Amino acid sequence: MRTTSGEASVRLCHLDGGPEGGGVTTIFYGSLWEAMEIAAQQTEDVQDGLFIATDNDVIAYIDLLEG
Repeated sequence: MRTTSGEASVRLCHLDGGPEGGGVTTIFYGSLWEAMEIAAQQTEDVQDGLFIATDNDVIAYIDLLEG
C-alpha cells in the first residue's frame, strides 16, 4: 500500500465470494486507523474478505496484518 499515513482516507469493503462472483459491500469510509479498528472487530470469516482501498491502491486486510 503506497499510502502509509494513519489519517489517509480509505474505503473498507468486504468482497463476498458468492456463487455468482459475489459483490462488494462498503463497510466504512474514513481514516486508515479507524478502518483498521473496525476490521479488527469483525469475525475471522469476514476479515478474510476485507479490503482497504486508498486513492492509489487496494490491499487485503489480512495482507496488512502479515506485512
